[in-house]
Amino acid sequence: MPSAAVTTSSPTPTPSSTPPGTLPPAAPQSPAVSWARARVLAHGAPRPVPARRVPLGAAAGLTLAEDLRALHPLPAFDTAAMDGYAVAGSGPWQVRGAVRAGAVWPGVLGAGECVEISTGAPVPAGACAVLPVEAAVAGHDGRVHGPGAPSPGRHVRRAGEDAPAGCRLAQAGTRVGPALLGLAASCGHDALAVRPRPRVGVLITGDELDRAGRPGPGRVRDALGPLLPALILALGGEPCRVRHVPDRPAGLLAEAVHGMRDVDVVVVTGSTSVGATDQLRRLLGGPGAGARMVVDTVACRPGHPMLLAEPDPDRWVVGLPGNPYAALVAAHTLLGPLIAGLAGRALAPLPRVPVRGRVRSVPGTTRLVPVAWDGDGARIADGHGAAFLHGAAVADALAAVPPGWTEGSPVPLLLMPS
Repeated sequence: MPSAAVTTSSPTPTPSSTPPGTLPPAAPQSPAVSWARARVLAHGAPRPVPARRVPLGAAAGLTLAEDLRALHPLPAFDTAAMDGYAVAGSGPWQVRGAVRAGAVWPGVLGAGECVEISTGAPVPAGACAVLPVEAAVAGHDGRVHGPGAPSPGRHVRRAGEDAPAGCRLAQAGTRVGPALLGLAASCGHDALAVRPRPRVGVLITGDELDRAGRPGPGRVRDALGPLLPALILALGGEPCRVRHVPDRPAGLLAEAVHGMRDVDVVVVTGSTSVGATDQLRRLLGGPGAGARMVVDTVACRPGHPMLLAEPDPDRWVVGLPGNPYAALVAAHTLLGPLIAGLAGRALAPLPRVPVRGRVRSVPGTTRLVPVAWDGDGARIADGHGAAFLHGAAVADALAAVPPGWTEGSPVPLLLMPS
C-alpha cells in the first residue's frame, strides 16, 4: 500500500510561508454536495480491492468476485420427492426391491413393477412416477396397490429442473451469506473467488477525551472508539486498529495518517472543521499533499463537515465529525458506500416508507433522524442531538428527511445494523 502523501516537516521559511510548528490555513471548502449525491460519489470513487480464492468456510461476509455457476445439474439425477414406491406402468405393482438415499438400484423396472424408495434416493430406470407411501397399500402377495396410476413425473424431481449445469446462480458483487454458502456447496464448489473486507484503521482525535470511567471536569468520554470498529464490521469492512491522537502539538495527525500504510481506509474523527485545532483539511490540502477531494462537506444535518479524500492512489481518508451522532450519520453516508465500492458490491437501494413525527426543516439540507417501526411506517425517535446517541441506539433505521418534507410522506431509510 503506498504511503500517504503527507508530512510532519515544516516548509523552509519564506516571507509568505507558515511559521514553523503551525499548520497552514485551511483551504476554502467546496460547495456542499447533496446527501444522496455524496453516497453515490463515495461508492463510485474506489476500485475494488483485489480478489482471492478462499475455502467456503472462510467466505462468509465477503463478496463474490465472479459469478457463481452450477458445476453440475441440480438435482444431479432424477430423485424421489416423497417416501413411497417408484412405479412403472399401471398397478398393482410387484415389489422388486428397495433403494435408499445415497444408493442406486441397479436394475431397470418393467411395466407393473416398483421399488420401495426414500425421499432423495435416485429414481430407478424405467420408473415413471413415485406413489407416496400414504397412498399405497402393500399386499401379502408382494404387490403394492394404489388408488390409480400416478401421473407421469409425479413426485419426481427431474435432473436439472432447479438449475442446469453452468447456469449462473449468483452474480459477482453478491455478499456471501449462509444460504449462498449452502448453495455453492450443493452445486459442487469447495472454494469461492471473493473480495476480502477492506481494511480500515481509525484515528480518534481530541485532547478532551477520556477512554475509561466517568469523565473528569471539562472532559468527555470517548464514544467513537467503541462504536466505530463494530460499525465498520457491520458495514463490511475489517477494523484493524484504533489509535487516539491528541490535537496538540500540530503535526501528530499527519504522522498518524502517514503511519497507517497497511490499510485501505483511514477514518479520522474530529478535526474535520476549520477551527484552530482542526487539522485534517489542512493536512490533505497542505503543501506537497495534493490529495484528491471526492466529497468536501455534505448538505445534511448533522454531520455536514464530513469529507472523503484520496491522498494516494487506492488509499482513502474519511473524515467524520467528532460529535458521536454526527459521526454515525457521516459514517453511514460516506464510509458505508466507500466500503461497498471497495468490496465490489452495488450501492444498496434504500427502502422508502412513510415517516411520522416532528423534525426541524432546514432549506436545502437533508436531516438524518433515528426512527422506529410504527405499523406500516416509521416514527421519529427522541434523543438525536449531534452529540447524543440515545435515539440511534434504540432506532431501527435512520430516515433521510429531505427539505420540504411533510409529515407522513415516504422518505429513504438507512437500516441500522443489529
